[in-house]
Amino acid sequence: MILNLTLIIIILVGATPTLILILFLPALFELKKPKDAGPRMILNSIPEVKMLAMHVIPIANIEKEQKFDVSLIQTIVKIIEFLPRLEV
Repeated sequence: MILNLTLIIIILVGATPTLILILFLPALFELKKPKDAGPRMILNSIPEVKMLAMHVIPIANIEKEQKFDVSLIQTIVKIIEFLPRLEV
């Protein structure tokens, strides 16, 4: 029993630093030799020129009352009416 316990401890002591080194090796390379000169600036707002170039996905305001198109409601009603027929 003690032989297995010491083997497990040796594996943990050897594997843990190796795993940590492998995980953080890319970050260490980037810190030693960065790809660009930096420094980074955090902007309070994005300039309008960049906003036009980016693909902005509008997010719906969930607090505002949502109004659906009549054709959409009719389509949803047809789907709900058809669902019980699938059980047969």
